[in-house]
Amino acid sequence: MRFPRSSGVLLHPTSLPGPHGIGDAGSAAHRFVDWLASAGQSLWQVLPLGPTGFGDSPYQCFSAFAGNPLLVSPDALVADELLSKHDLEGAPRLPPDHVDFGPVIGWKRELLARAAGRFAAGAGLRSLRTEFERWRSEHAAWLEDVALFLALKDAHGGAPWVEWEAPLRRREAAALSSARARLGEAVSAHAFAQWAFFRQWGQLRAYAALRGIALVGDAPIFVAHDSADVWANPSLFQLGDDGRPTAVAGVPPDYFSETGQLWGNPLYRWEEMAGDGYAWWLARLRAIFALVDRVRLDHFIGFTRCWSVPAGAPDARAGAFEPGPGAALFRALERGLGRLPILAEDLGVLTPEVEALRDEFAFPGMKVLQFAFDSDAGNVFLPHHHVPNSVVYTGTHDNDTTAGWWASASEAERHHARSYLASPMREPPWDLLRACMASVADTCIVPAQDLLQLGGGARMNFPGRPAGNWSWRASPGVFDAPLAERLRSLTALYGRETKA
Repeated sequence: MRFPRSSGVLLHPTSLPGPHGIGDAGSAAHRFVDWLASAGQSLWQVLPLGPTGFGDSPYQCFSAFAGNPLLVSPDALVADELLSKHDLEGAPRLPPDHVDFGPVIGWKRELLARAAGRFAAGAGLRSLRTEFERWRSEHAAWLEDVALFLALKDAHGGAPWVEWEAPLRRREAAALSSARARLGEAVSAHAFAQWAFFRQWGQLRAYAALRGIALVGDAPIFVAHDSADVWANPSLFQLGDDGRPTAVAGVPPDYFSETGQLWGNPLYRWEEMAGDGYAWWLARLRAIFALVDRVRLDHFIGFTRCWSVPAGAPDARAGAFEPGPGAALFRALERGLGRLPILAEDLGVLTPEVEALRDEFAFPGMKVLQFAFDSDAGNVFLPHHHVPNSVVYTGTHDNDTTAGWWASASEAERHHARSYLASPMREPPWDLLRACMASVADTCIVPAQDLLQLGGGARMNFPGRPAGNWSWRASPGVFDAPLAERLRSLTALYGRETKA
C-alpha cells in the first residue's frame, strides 16, 4: 500500500513531559499533536500500547489487545469527576527527565483503584456508566479474559499463570466461574482501567485526526508467554501439557552474536491458526486498528520463517528455522479486513522469500540511515538504493541516538558519511534527517531524540539488556516554536508537508 509523501516523529507516549512521572494520553499528548501540526508533520509513530510487565518493555505485554493503564491521564480522570485534585497531591517525587517505573506503577495503580471505586459507587455518573457498560459489552471477546487474567495475577502476587492452581491454569469452567465470582470487584476495576485508557486514547486519536496527524502503531509478531493471549488460547501456541513452551523464539548466531539471541516468546502453531482462518490474528489487527491509523509489523521476517529454539536451551545456538504462515495469513487478513496500511519491519537477513512476501502485498519496508555508512556504495541503506514504497528513519528505538551513534562511529564511517552527504557533519542528527527528508522514500520518520540532538543517554532501548530501558522522557518545553519552524522548513523543502 502506497502512502502520500509525508514525514513524522517517533515518540512513545511514556516519553512525553508532564507532572505525573510518566507521559500519558492527556493534555501533553494533545499539545504534542499541536506541535506536530505546527511543524508540518502528518505522522506520530508510537511503540506498542499494551500493558507492560517485567522489564517495562512494550514488546512484552500482558495482552496484545489491551491498553496500558500507565498511559491513563490522572488530570483527565479529574476532569471526568472520577478523581479530585486532592487525590493527585500525594504523588511521589519523580524525576522530570526519565520514568522511574517502580514508584510510577504503584501510584498509578492506587489512583486507578480509587477512581474505579468511585465510579462503581458514584451517584452522578450515570452517563459514564452507561458508556462503560456498552463499551465493556462491545469488547467482551478479549476484555473479560484480560480483566480476569490481571485480577488472578494480582491475587497470586504477580506469579505467572503457569504457577497458578491447575484448574485455573487449564481454564476449567468451574474454576473460572468461581474466580469471577470471588474476584468480581477486581475484575471490574481492571475493566474500568481499560475503558479509561481506550476512552482517553480515542479522544486523542480523534483530536489528532482533526489536526491532520495519523497515528502509526506497532505490533510485535510474538506475544509474551505470561499473557492473557497465551493463557486464554493455549492451543494456538507451542506449549506442553503443563502450559510451558516447548519451543521459543530467537535469532540465530550471526556477526553480532556468536550465541544468537534468545527472546523466549512462545511460538505459534500456525497450522492450528490456519484452521479457523487466522481468527486470532484478524481479531488482533482489528483491535490495533481501533487505536491507530497505520501499523508497523515488527520482525516481518518471522512471517516467512522464524528461529525456533528448544525450551530450556541456554542460548539460541541449538535452534533451527521453521516456516511461518507466509502469504496465507495476509490473504486471510485482507479478506477479513480489506487492504491494510501496514509497514513491514524487514530489518535483518532479507531472503528472497521475505522480499517476495513484502512486495506481494506492497508493504513498505524500512531503511535506517545509521546502517548506511559502514561499507561501500553497495550498502542498501544508502539513499541512492531507496525505493518510493518504503519508510526511512535516521534510527529506531532499538538503536543509539544519532548523536550517540556518531560519537562511537569509526573514522571510516565518519569519512564515508561526510563524503556521501557532502557535509562537515557539525549536526549529525540533522544531517541525517536532511538526507531522510530528501530520500525518494514516501515516508520519513525521525525519533524525537534526534530532533533534540540528544546523546546516547537518551537512548530508548538496549536490545538484550534486561532492565533500565524504555525510561527516557523529553524535558518540559523542548518542543517549542523554533524547533517546529526548523522542522517545517525542511519538510516543505523536500515536499513532505502533506497530510496523511
